[in-house]
Amino acid sequence: MKSGFAYKNGFAYKLKSDVKKNTGLYILVLPALAFLILFSYVPMYGVILGFKEYDSLLGIMGSPFVGFDNFRRFFTGYYFADVMWNTFSISLYSLALGFPLPIIFALMINSVGNGKFKRTVQMISYAPYFISSVVIVALITAFFDTSTGVVSNFLRLFNPNASQNTLNSASAFKTVFVLSGVWQSLGWSCIIYIAALSGVDPQMYEAATLDGASKMQKIIYIDIPSIAPTMITLLILSMGNILSVGFEKVYLMQNPDNLASSEVIATYVYKKGLLSSDYGFGTAVGLFNSLINFAMLAVTNFVAKKTAGYSLW
Repeated sequence: MKSGFAYKNGFAYKLKSDVKKNTGLYILVLPALAFLILFSYVPMYGVILGFKEYDSLLGIMGSPFVGFDNFRRFFTGYYFADVMWNTFSISLYSLALGFPLPIIFALMINSVGNGKFKRTVQMISYAPYFISSVVIVALITAFFDTSTGVVSNFLRLFNPNASQNTLNSASAFKTVFVLSGVWQSLGWSCIIYIAALSGVDPQMYEAATLDGASKMQKIIYIDIPSIAPTMITLLILSMGNILSVGFEKVYLMQNPDNLASSEVIATYVYKKGLLSSDYGFGTAVGLFNSLINFAMLAVTNFVAKKTAGYSLW
């Protein structure tokens, strides 16, 4: 009796029963599952390149094993400190602005009573997200052009002697990169918060109004607590990508003058791993990047669970 009971309550039995019951849904999931396996799990086989000195003639398995030499080369390399600092600082800068601003924007939109105005603002704010990185960088370059750029001419009003292209300034690169990224993703990032706010019971607002609560008090005592789990979940996920600074935009904005502030792990791996054909070294740096991201995700999840009671697992 116990064995039969355990069988019927086992994972395999429950999965088989669920598949029979929801066959259509599982068929719909198959393409996404196949995509995940092919492009996320199968390539993990190449991780062993990080421990080898890759030779294309010998292949991955035939290449000589070098242990942690590739990692040691990265940690003791001349650019290690600069690359890590640039990656961390840009990520934290982006998080400091890019995390709270969509929340504030969503709260502002939610408090607007005019439905037509609200939808118009949402549509306009979403639009930049669908612009490619190439176009965004082209716009930034045009705006900061020393002779015809709108931003450069505006800045020249405060400093008539300023003639240097801002994009060539190492000190200004991070600010331009982060602010343009926040502008591009602000509207899109607030969608999930707006969705969470739409689920708040209207009776709570009515009760607050009867009690004489102002709009700000409704935001503080109703809206923010309602979206707190969503905020914490997205913060945990953001911390899990702390070293994943976008390659395309950084590389397109990069030039010899701002290289001291713009060289991040993604561009460094591209130059050393692909352009220099040092695939083992590039794989080692990429693996290190992934491990740090996972560690940050786990730590943030643990802290959130202990302090706020919300977590991913």
